[in-house]
Amino acid sequence: MLDYALLSAFIPTFFFVSITPGMCMTLALTLGMSIGVKRTLWMMAGELVGVALVATSAVIGVSAIMLNYPGLFLVLKWIGGAYLMWIGINMWRNKGKMSLNLENIDQPTQRLQLMSQGFITAIANPKGWAFMISLLPPFINVDKSVPHQMMVLISIILCTEFVSMLAYATGGKSLRLFLSKGNNVRFLNRIAGSLMIGVGIWLAMID
Repeated sequence: MLDYALLSAFIPTFFFVSITPGMCMTLALTLGMSIGVKRTLWMMAGELVGVALVATSAVIGVSAIMLNYPGLFLVLKWIGGAYLMWIGINMWRNKGKMSLNLENIDQPTQRLQLMSQGFITAIANPKGWAFMISLLPPFINVDKSVPHQMMVLISIILCTEFVSMLAYATGGKSLRLFLSKGNNVRFLNRIAGSLMIGVGIWLAMID
């Protein structure tokens, strides 16, 4: 059984938080610009797995261990941040598979690479953990089936995250189509690369 009063309050609350700009949304926008929506879906898949892991861990108590040992976060943050900054620098220099190249626009990008970007960004964000820790428990009624409630809440979280990232990636693709006319490809790569570098710095430096 579910507490529908709590559920009705949770849906708009999480949607508002999810749709606001953040690291994952910026990443979706950037990849939508550089490689298109279809290939960005692989990043989204990795990000959703990470979000599901964070949300589940926040409820079962693993997050308490992570908060007591911030060194675990530190390693993930710096590795993930450095990786994203490296990709961004290559995009800025019009190099690498992430850079927009109109002559090879259909060249596939490694799926595992995209999935790892989304997954690392999701699990290495301490604010994401803190948000799940503070948001999820108040919406769980301990007098009802906790596993059942968790399944429903995580399903809502994943659907909301996916819709939000899809909207950002679609916006990025539209921006790419606008900027790719004429001789703006290099400029577009630098915009996307700068955003990617910004996400990497954000991920590495966030408290």
